[in-house]
Amino acid sequence: MSSLEISNSCFSPETKLPLSPQLVEDSASEPSREDVDEVEEKPKDIIQFSAKKLSVDEVSQLVISLLCGAVSLFVGTTRNNFEGKKVISLEYEAYLPMAENEIRKICSDIRQKWPVRHIAVFHRLGLVPVSEASTIIAVSSAHRAASLEAVSYAIDSLKAKVPIWKKEIYEESASSWKRNKECFWAAGD
Repeated sequence: MSSLEISNSCFSPETKLPLSPQLVEDSASEPSREDVDEVEEKPKDIIQFSAKKLSVDEVSQLVISLLCGAVSLFVGTTRNNFEGKKVISLEYEAYLPMAENEIRKICSDIRQKWPVRHIAVFHRLGLVPVSEASTIIAVSSAHRAASLEAVSYAIDSLKAKVPIWKKEIYEESASSWKRNKECFWAAGD
C-alpha cells in the first residue's frame, strides 16, 4: 500500500464529521448562576521556593482559568556548559523574606501593566542538575499578548531585583558564584 492509501484507509464511510460550530452552539444550554459564580474567580499570585524538582505541568495548572485563553510559560533550566566549562549542576541560595517580597512587587507591577488573571513564580533552591528547571513562571490572561509580555517582564525583573544567588558547579570539581548582569546592585562592578 502507498502512504496515501494507508492514510486514507483510516477513514471509513461511516465516519461522521463533527457538528458545525453553529449546530454545536445552538445545542448548548444556558449556564446556570452557579457556573457563572465559579467563573468569577479572584486573581491569585502563587510564589514558591522549593528544594524539590519543579513540575511545568503542576505550575501551569495553577494558573489555568475558564476566563483565559492564554497561559504563557518561562522555564529556566540548567545548561551543561558555560564559557567552555562543563557544568554538572547549579546551586541556588536566596534570602527568602526579601526574595518573596520582591516577587510580590513584580506581580503587582505586572497587574498594573497587563490584564492578567493568575501569576505563578516558582524557583528551585539547592542543587539543580543539568536539564532540570530552576525557574518556572506561568501567567494566564484572556489573550496571548498580555501573558507573553508579562512572563518576559517577570523573568527580567526577577533576575534584576530578587536576591537569589547561583553557583555553577563544574565537572573538574571547581565552582563559581555567578552574578546576574541585570542585577541593579552589581551594575557598578
